Amino acid sequence: MTDAKQKIEETVKANDVVLYMKGDKAMPQCGFSSRVAGVLNYMAIDFKDVNVLEDENIRQGIKDYSDWPTIPQLYVKGEFVGGCDIITEMTLSGELDQLFAENGVAYDKEAAEKIRQANA
Repeated sequence: MTDAKQKIEETVKANDVVLYMKGDKAMPQCGFSSRVAGVLNYMAIDFKDVNVLEDENIRQGIKDYSDWPTIPQLYVKGEFVGGCDIITEMTLSGELDQLFAENGVAYDKEAAEKIRQANA
């Protein structure tokens, strides 16, 4: 097992919600990362952010780990959920709320509803 893969596996298993992104939750460095971090922040999700721009091995390693070619990547309870388009769709359909609820992840239900109302 490579060092990057081991580090990624340890991170996704040690945290309920992990977002591999460009930049960090306070200062995203791309629009897609900004959108997903914005949704998680708005919904008051306690999540671990991993800035892939700080380590090229992690940046490539996360793509290999998930077999998914793009960043950001969201993990909940150690399972890969998806990238920006999937998270956006899940947020608007209510599936993301359901995923968090099923996995015991606290989130702001009113904020989730406001996102849906604003995009209706």
